[in-house]
Amino acid sequence: MILTAAATQGFLSPTGVEVAFLFVGLATLGAAAITVTTKQLVHAALWLVVALGGLAVEYLLLTAEFIAWVQVLIYVGSVVVLLLFGLMLTKAPIGRSPDADSGNRWVALAVAAAAAAALVWVVVDAFRTTWIDLDGPAQGSTQVSGEILFRHWVLPFEALSVLLLAALVGAIVLSRKGTKDPEGER
Repeated sequence: MILTAAATQGFLSPTGVEVAFLFVGLATLGAAAITVTTKQLVHAALWLVVALGGLAVEYLLLTAEFIAWVQVLIYVGSVVVLLLFGLMLTKAPIGRSPDADSGNRWVALAVAAAAAAALVWVVVDAFRTTWIDLDGPAQGSTQVSGEILFRHWVLPFEALSVLLLAALVGAIVLSRKGTKDPEGER
């Protein structure tokens, strides 16, 4: 019965969730493109918030609520705030940064296109014959996602937290390095 229901739903008759997934995906792709092409660092950080928020909405549309909230809390809440603090503490220019463009735009675009094509090819090839068992346990549920995260991904998760802490300490060191203490010069 499930196969019959799946056979009636085809590529040319998408559901509302699939249409929403497509539109949110296009908006996220647009925000990501603006993130990497803008010459204003603060605007890039704010567009990164939009792109990462779009990913969280995509996770919600895939019924992976736990991963969506982790996306919001860790990436939108922590990484972007860390990036903005790093920009403020290192006295990065607020306006346009002419030195933010290296002049290798076409090489970078070619490398990005090749990487995207390889990624799409690998994902399509890996999941070509994979079907989701709708009668089994929900894969996006908090319990299943938490078990997978804390059984198999604890070390990378902790390594990322140490990396973010090192970046914050580095930003503070760089911000202190340029200032001189007027009382210490007496």
